[in-house]
Amino acid sequence: MEAAEFFAHPTAVIDAGAVIGSGSKIWHFTHVMPGAVLGEGCNLGQNVVVSPGVRLGRNVKVQNNVSIYTGVTCDDDVFLGPSCVFTNVTNPRSAVNRRDQYATTHVGRGASIGANATIVCGHDIGAFAFIGAGAVVTKNVPAYALVVGNPSRQIGWMSEFGHRLEFDNQGRATCPESGEHYVLSDGYVHKS
Repeated sequence: MEAAEFFAHPTAVIDAGAVIGSGSKIWHFTHVMPGAVLGEGCNLGQNVVVSPGVRLGRNVKVQNNVSIYTGVTCDDDVFLGPSCVFTNVTNPRSAVNRRDQYATTHVGRGASIGANATIVCGHDIGAFAFIGAGAVVTKNVPAYALVVGNPSRQIGWMSEFGHRLEFDNQGRATCPESGEHYVLSDGYVHKS
């Protein structure tokens, strides 16, 4: 483990070979495995598992009971809600070892994944996307998309401040909190 200024509760297990960024906090009964990398200012709640090879950017907030398995990477400012889970094998069987077949999942900057959501491996979550509580993600999610349900389906778009965007006939919307402007064009959203 690299030397850095971070807090770890006495019940947390941080294996040798894990890298923890300065200012991070690791709470009760959380296990950070060898080869996991946490950026600066991360917060891992109670009973979190961070598997080998997982990479979390800066300021990633991981709520209680979250499992982040090998193959997952999260950019800066990602929020992982309580009890959400990532898979890493598409066809798991107890009697068949598929450790060499882990599929990857990338979560883009500023994305939020709601409580009890499941992200099926091999599908990426775009920047600032918002995955509703209990959703089961079975395909890629574009940046700024709002998806809900099982299997998840897109029902709208979200601002970087987490507000639903209402587009006018010109394909323009404004975040009610930040005042930032967004454009919907060819099925994708970007800030203007």
